[in-house]
Amino acid sequence: MNFFEELKTSLEEAVEIKKGNKAPSAVTRYDIADVRTIRAQLNVTQAEMAKALGTSVETIKSWESKRRNPTGLAAKVLAAIQANPAFFDELAAH
Repeated sequence: MNFFEELKTSLEEAVEIKKGNKAPSAVTRYDIADVRTIRAQLNVTQAEMAKALGTSVETIKSWESKRRNPTGLAAKVLAAIQANPAFFDELAAH
Protein backbone atom coordinates (compact mmCIF):
# COMPACT_ATOMS: atom_id res chain seq x y z
CA MET A 1 0.00 0.00 0.00
CA ASN A 2 1.47 3.35 -0.98
CA PHE A 3 1.31 6.53 1.07
CA PHE A 4 -1.78 7.90 -0.68
CA GLU A 5 -3.71 4.65 -0.17
CA GLU A 6 -2.75 4.59 3.53
CA LEU A 7 -3.86 8.20 3.92
CA LYS A 8 -7.14 7.53 2.12
CA THR A 9 -7.83 4.46 4.28
CA SER A 10 -7.03 6.43 7.41
CA LEU A 11 -9.39 9.26 6.43
CA GLU A 12 -12.17 6.83 5.57
CA GLU A 13 -11.74 5.25 8.99
CA ALA A 14 -11.84 8.70 10.64
CA VAL A 15 -15.13 9.45 8.87
CA GLU A 16 -16.62 6.15 10.09
CA ILE A 17 -15.50 6.92 13.65
CA LYS A 18 -16.98 10.44 13.43
CA LYS A 19 -20.30 9.02 12.16
CA GLY A 20 -20.35 6.57 15.07
CA ASN A 21 -20.14 3.54 12.80
CA LYS A 22 -16.79 2.45 14.19
CA ALA A 23 -15.03 2.78 17.54
CA PRO A 24 -11.56 4.32 17.64
CA SER A 25 -8.78 1.80 18.28
CA ALA A 26 -7.24 4.03 20.97
CA VAL A 27 -8.19 7.19 22.81
CA THR A 28 -5.66 9.17 24.84
CA ARG A 29 -6.84 11.76 27.31
CA TYR A 30 -4.86 13.91 29.71
CA ASP A 31 -6.25 15.73 32.70
CA ILE A 32 -5.93 19.47 32.28
CA ALA A 33 -2.89 20.47 34.30
CA ASP A 34 -3.22 23.04 37.05
CA VAL A 35 -0.21 25.01 35.89
CA ARG A 36 -0.35 27.53 38.75
CA THR A 37 -0.25 24.73 41.34
CA ILE A 38 2.56 22.90 39.55
CA ARG A 39 4.59 26.10 39.31
CA ALA A 40 3.97 26.91 42.98
CA GLN A 41 5.10 23.42 44.02
CA LEU A 42 8.25 23.88 41.97
CA ASN A 43 8.76 27.32 43.51
CA VAL A 44 9.61 28.91 40.15
CA THR A 45 8.48 32.09 38.45
CA GLN A 46 6.36 32.24 35.33
CA ALA A 47 9.45 33.33 33.42
CA GLU A 48 11.47 30.36 34.68
CA MET A 49 8.70 27.94 33.78
CA ALA A 50 8.27 29.50 30.34
CA LYS A 51 11.99 29.22 29.63
CA ALA A 52 12.15 25.57 30.74
CA LEU A 53 9.11 24.66 28.61
CA GLY A 54 10.29 26.68 25.61
CA THR A 55 7.21 28.89 25.57
CA SER A 56 6.30 32.47 26.41
CA VAL A 57 5.36 33.99 29.75
CA GLU A 58 2.05 34.97 28.11
CA THR A 59 1.32 31.30 27.42
CA ILE A 60 2.01 30.40 31.05
CA LYS A 61 -0.27 33.25 32.15
CA SER A 62 -3.06 32.11 29.84
CA TRP A 63 -2.79 28.53 31.17
CA GLU A 64 -2.85 29.74 34.75
CA SER A 65 -5.87 31.96 34.16
CA LYS A 66 -7.63 29.09 32.30
CA ARG A 67 -8.02 31.21 29.14
CA ARG A 68 -6.24 28.38 27.32
CA ASN A 69 -5.33 24.82 28.19
CA PRO A 70 -2.02 23.12 27.50
CA THR A 71 -2.39 20.56 24.73
CA GLY A 72 -0.25 18.05 22.89
CA LEU A 73 3.35 17.85 23.97
CA ALA A 74 2.90 20.61 26.57
CA ALA A 75 0.16 18.58 28.29
CA LYS A 76 2.39 15.49 28.30
CA VAL A 77 5.38 17.40 29.68
CA LEU A 78 3.29 18.99 32.42
CA ALA A 79 1.89 15.56 33.37
CA ALA A 80 5.46 14.23 33.55
CA ILE A 81 6.54 17.17 35.73
CA GLN A 82 3.55 16.65 38.00
CA ALA A 83 4.43 12.96 38.39
CA ASN A 84 8.14 13.64 38.78
CA PRO A 85 9.01 17.23 39.78
CA ALA A 86 12.73 16.53 39.31
CA PHE A 87 12.00 16.30 35.58
CA PHE A 88 11.50 20.08 35.58
CA ASP A 89 15.11 20.54 36.71
CA GLU A 90 16.25 18.40 33.78
CA LEU A 91 14.27 20.57 31.37
CA ALA A 92 15.48 23.78 32.93
CA ALA A 93 19.11 22.65 32.60
CA HIS A 94 18.88 22.52 28.79
